[in-house]
Amino acid sequence: MAVTDEAIEKIKDMIVSGALRPGDRLPKESELAAGLGLSRNSLREAVRALSLIRILDVRQGDGTYVTSLDPQLLLQAMSFVVDFHRDDTVLEFLAVRRILEPAATAMAAFRIGAEELDALSARLDALGEAPSVEELVAADLEFHRSIVRCAGNSVLCSLLDGLSGPTTRARVWRGFTREDAVGRTLGEHRAILGALRDRDAEAARSWATVHIASVEQWLRSAL
Repeated sequence: MAVTDEAIEKIKDMIVSGALRPGDRLPKESELAAGLGLSRNSLREAVRALSLIRILDVRQGDGTYVTSLDPQLLLQAMSFVVDFHRDDTVLEFLAVRRILEPAATAMAAFRIGAEELDALSARLDALGEAPSVEELVAADLEFHRSIVRCAGNSVLCSLLDGLSGPTTRARVWRGFTREDAVGRTLGEHRAILGALRDRDAEAARSWATVHIASVEQWLRSAL
């Protein structure tokens, strides 16, 4: 394992230094192994590991390439790890979301366009006053995802997208066990949307905080 770690570090150094750039094809295995002072087996293991976390792209019959290194692509690896969370860590994921998402919502207040606002409003109206829990949770995920995309920060967007998975189950539980969950969620969505229309970043931040904190508080009492 230590040999593989060394191989990973050497390939990483080539990318960080600019010797290999996004989209570049790696040299042939024999040439790269010799140039880095590695065995071909350790190089293969390193390539396999780096392909799993989307640093490298192995194309059968074509070679191995550095990926685009786009944050959204790289952070998919975080989503994979997050999927293995334990139920007792959901509160920690919610706490992180409560820190990041209100900030992203405030940023979106200055960037979100009228078309995006109208689309969010139309989706909210289309839900009606009594959607099913499943419909509400799906709409809730897309509502926040759309707003965060307008914040203009791809890293923040990808982080929050990765964090949304573990909290989805909590939102479903809340919808089934708390009588006012549907109405409260819809009301908070309208409040967030109103603040965004007013270009009031602090109000948008506050409503987003309240919205996430309400799920967090319910979960604390339910556990």
